[in-house]
Amino acid sequence: MSSGKVSPQHSRALVAQLKRSQIYRDYEQAFRETTGLPIRLRAIEAFDLPHHGDPKEAPFCALMTRSNQSCAACLQLQKRVEDEAQLAPKTLKCFAGLCDSAVPVRVGDDLIAFLQTGQILLHAPTSADFAKTARQLVQWGAEVDVKQLEEAYFQTRVVTKKQYESILRLLTIFAQHLSTLSNQLMVQEGAAESPAIVKARSFIADRHADELSLTSVARAVNMSAFYFCKTFKRATGMTFTDYLARVRVEKVKNLLLNPHMRVSEAAYEAGFQSLSQFNRVFRRIAGEPPTSYRERLHGAHGR
Repeated sequence: MSSGKVSPQHSRALVAQLKRSQIYRDYEQAFRETTGLPIRLRAIEAFDLPHHGDPKEAPFCALMTRSNQSCAACLQLQKRVEDEAQLAPKTLKCFAGLCDSAVPVRVGDDLIAFLQTGQILLHAPTSADFAKTARQLVQWGAEVDVKQLEEAYFQTRVVTKKQYESILRLLTIFAQHLSTLSNQLMVQEGAAESPAIVKARSFIADRHADELSLTSVARAVNMSAFYFCKTFKRATGMTFTDYLARVRVEKVKNLLLNPHMRVSEAAYEAGFQSLSQFNRVFRRIAGEPPTSYRERLHGAHGR
């Protein structure tokens, strides 16, 4: 995990876990009801149509999925959105002028998933707009009912640029919440783990403040260091070092809920041996310096 590259398989597993969480289900429902727009939490390299079947899917987009040519154009747009939204939210327009947006969900340096919405127009549709879209479909040889398509096109949700920027801001804030939840899931959960790995997690949780080494944890669960290293990485998706760092960062975050706790005190209490190492690790995992995190919690009143 410390390489900054999450595998598509790991991303899919995390997305499945996040979607089961109450916070995601509540937000998803509230977002649809408040904005009237579709929403999707999408794993990396999941090249499908993100909003197909969504309760708020645009009628025009639903019709587009029936044609192979227009469907291919939508998939190409999804690929572009994902490629360009690695570090920051990105909005692109499809051939018909509808906007689609992706907001990255990151845990420190790692890209975990995308939050997506869209299928809207930023200006009221015109006959000229539709005529241009229809011509493109004819050029592709798409078999569509033009009258039905025109009716659906003019039903497309129109949102002002300012409104849409606010909607994307909401998604960005929620992406930060999902980032925190993702880190907790990385630390807390493992699918069908062996008793030895469960015991190792418990041992690390109890003694993370000590000078823990891979060898000492392996010994505690009666494994060779080499075998434990391989087994732990396979079970958690993380190296022992990265897992321990994430446990300690979560501890620091909990300690900093106390407004009187200094960052340096929290770092040493969580088990970090030097402030330079702590600052580097915290920034990588949390995506911001510890002082910035503390200021966001309590306002900019001293450190």
